[in-house]
Amino acid sequence: MSNKELELKIIDAKKKGISDEEIGKTFGVTLRKIEEIMIKHYGINISDFRQRKIKSLEPKDFKLENTTVWSFKGRGSWATHSGNYRGNWSPYIPRNVILRYSKPGDVVLDQFVGGGTTAIEAKLLGRRCIAYDINPKAVELTLKNLNFYIPRSFLYEIYEPIVQIGDARNLKNINDESIDLICTHPPYAGIINYSLKIEGDLSNLKISEYVEEMKKVARECYRVLKQGGKCAILIGDTRKNKKVVPLGFEVINIFLEVGFKLKELVIKIQHNCKTTGFWYERSIKNNFLLLKHEYLPIFEKKDESLNCQKVEKSKFRLEVPVEIEKLGELETATVWLFSENEIYRKLFSNLAARYNVKLFKHGENLFSVLSEEDGEVLNDIDLDPGNYIFVFTEDKRVGGYVCSIAKNIATKRYKNLALKEIIIVAPQMFRKEEFKNELEIVHKYILVFEVV
Repeated sequence: MSNKELELKIIDAKKKGISDEEIGKTFGVTLRKIEEIMIKHYGINISDFRQRKIKSLEPKDFKLENTTVWSFKGRGSWATHSGNYRGNWSPYIPRNVILRYSKPGDVVLDQFVGGGTTAIEAKLLGRRCIAYDINPKAVELTLKNLNFYIPRSFLYEIYEPIVQIGDARNLKNINDESIDLICTHPPYAGIINYSLKIEGDLSNLKISEYVEEMKKVARECYRVLKQGGKCAILIGDTRKNKKVVPLGFEVINIFLEVGFKLKELVIKIQHNCKTTGFWYERSIKNNFLLLKHEYLPIFEKKDESLNCQKVEKSKFRLEVPVEIEKLGELETATVWLFSENEIYRKLFSNLAARYNVKLFKHGENLFSVLSEEDGEVLNDIDLDPGNYIFVFTEDKRVGGYVCSIAKNIATKRYKNLALKEIIIVAPQMFRKEEFKNELEIVHKYILVFEVV
């Protein structure tokens, strides 16, 4: 079978709704190869051609999120929302951001619009929207997804979004301080490709190149946003040589360096991580965790000073529970959710088993745990290669803004330590019903460093 015949058969299988996993087994191709074929033939990375009828224009029983951990097991399928566009975000995210940080008639910008999720929500929620994408096919798809009718009896006045081809690094058609809210989901470096040869497509860049281009994106965000306006972006980490690359924290630093303040730092849980069977075995054998979390930093443009050094520093050893369990199965992803009454016992048992930490005799602690805000003490660690250091920390508020100690520690370079994992720990029941102006911080971090 020629390459052309193979590609046509795969396209035909996609049109029939056959899953990528089944296509891969049938034709002996990888998911990345299937994506390349789709982009080559259609100019866009879309997974499903089937049209879905609109059943509802809004989610059922929707409530605003009130904590820093957001988890949407059902990704959302009201209006024309779907998961067909590879890597698009759940519509629950822009809905939460738009409702919390803007008012009807405000201007919302999404300069990485993809399949149009933010633009659809802006239209449904009575906000004006400007949407750009560097890929013309993404613009076409967004316009198609915006082609639905909202009855006059709907709650908000309706504004049709302005959708155009554009480059997030140069928003030349947008005036200074003219945007009320930025709500966007940029691609991640090298994770999912959205085009093959479009110049300026950040998804095709190496990590170092991506970071440099995101500096241009951050400067433009700051320029076009009004004073007091919010900028929400979804960004995740990646992995290289079995070590985590804290790309999310690196991007947060970029936005802070151009002048933004960090109003909130939300952890968004992914639900497309397979943590059983094949992936469970791979996680244990190769000692890595599946990346199950993304970061949703919500920045504010405000001219005032903020000194995170005012966060009270503390040096302490975290007492380890006596009852270390022998677990039937280990956690295999980067988000660990346990009931509050067993959270420390479960997390220490997982760390002990996964990293082969031996028990000390005579009642000594199992782990030497640091909670250093500046992380400088890590340069003084003197352990043999192959050992692990566990840093437990959490985000704190100073003057109404968030100071992320984990970010500060994870993005530093140390003499003989490599960042192995960033683990998010939170109670299973983290949903709070009462509305608050500030999100309740319910998550903590475990930074796992390997001595090299």
